[in-house]
Amino acid sequence: MNEQVVFALLLELWRDLQDPAFLWQVFALGLSVLLAWGLSRYGERQEFAQASADYGALRAFSTGSLKRVAFPLLSLLFVVIVRKAFKYWQLGPVSLLDLAVPLLLSMALVRAAIYVLRHAFSPSSWLASSERFIATSIWLCLALYITGLAAPLMEMLEQVSFHAGSQRLDLWTLLTGLVTVVVTVLAALWLSGEIEGRVLANESLDSNLRVVLGRLVKAVLSVIALLLGLSMVGIDITALSVFSGALAVGLGLGLQKIASNYVSGFIILLDRSIRIGHVVALDAATSGVVTQITARYTVLRTLTGTEVIIPNEYLVSNIVRNESYSDSRVRVVVSVQVAYGTDLEQAMRLMTAAAQAQARVLADPAPQVLLAAFAESGINLDLGFWIADPQEGTGGVRSAINMAIWRSFAEHHIEIPFPQREVRLIGGTPSAA
Repeated sequence: MNEQVVFALLLELWRDLQDPAFLWQVFALGLSVLLAWGLSRYGERQEFAQASADYGALRAFSTGSLKRVAFPLLSLLFVVIVRKAFKYWQLGPVSLLDLAVPLLLSMALVRAAIYVLRHAFSPSSWLASSERFIATSIWLCLALYITGLAAPLMEMLEQVSFHAGSQRLDLWTLLTGLVTVVVTVLAALWLSGEIEGRVLANESLDSNLRVVLGRLVKAVLSVIALLLGLSMVGIDITALSVFSGALAVGLGLGLQKIASNYVSGFIILLDRSIRIGHVVALDAATSGVVTQITARYTVLRTLTGTEVIIPNEYLVSNIVRNESYSDSRVRVVVSVQVAYGTDLEQAMRLMTAAAQAQARVLADPAPQVLLAAFAESGINLDLGFWIADPQEGTGGVRSAINMAIWRSFAEHHIEIPFPQREVRLIGGTPSAA
């Protein structure tokens, strides 16, 4: 039966080739493809993108959401119009146009699937394999459709059935359900990625709020796509209530830490206690700039270049020193000891001038020198100054100010003392035996 279908299809094509009107099909098909190619190329130009920046559909077409499938879709549209015209005015056979329709549709599906995969997931080795598998599957379905093998295969899969509770399922239903769920979830991931990109690019919103909205959109759209895909193939969603309840109990018992980290991540993003760019210190040895906040962890880049991954639960349940929570300015102290015979007012002026000469030191509040203590070897002076960029570290500015103080003290003969000990040996007369 299948061989007869293929033979009949080839015989019809051969008859059309002998018909002089077949040349009109070739001409119409070539003109449709050429016109679609010209329009798709025109849509890629920068002028077209700028001219259509205020129109949603055209802007999406020109910026890439439909650019990869523009050529096969436009070709398909023109071929369908031409085929309708051929049938309406009875210009001749349309077998070539009938064959071009599924070919162009398959090309559009392959390109659209690859585009969605590349924008829904980050580049990886499995992504290339998935693209080849999807392309092969679509072209295989096309071959089954053209050869007439699709209908017998569907009937064979429908005959293999089983019951899941009160619902009857078969292999064809499971296969279509799997494909539908995968397609809807991928479409949801692509759409959520587009929305997340636009939200993150909106500078008028707070950075944490943008991250929260992006995460929520992706989670909500994924769940909706999964439920919608199951409903589209006729699977009763209420049958999954028992399974979802058991899954929730298992997550609550076995994944408490992970769930706690996710909840803590949303708390951090919503209350904005820690934001990207803040200078945070966990302890005396761990401090740096927050570079990334995800739903599960926060990335802290230290001044040495290393990155510390901190579970969000730790940031919520422990004391964290945020040096730029309400104000990015921080006060830095440089301590210097001078000898007891030093002119303290002159030393204080020199230390203040050394701080004011640094570009990173703020003029308001102004640097100030305080007499800290009368120590054993000298007088301790503390130079306090403010900087507005603590994320750049304090080691460089400390070193520069210390060098300037050293040069100024040496020029004005101000002594920086060091600990001295005087040891006296007292000799005695040995006692007589």
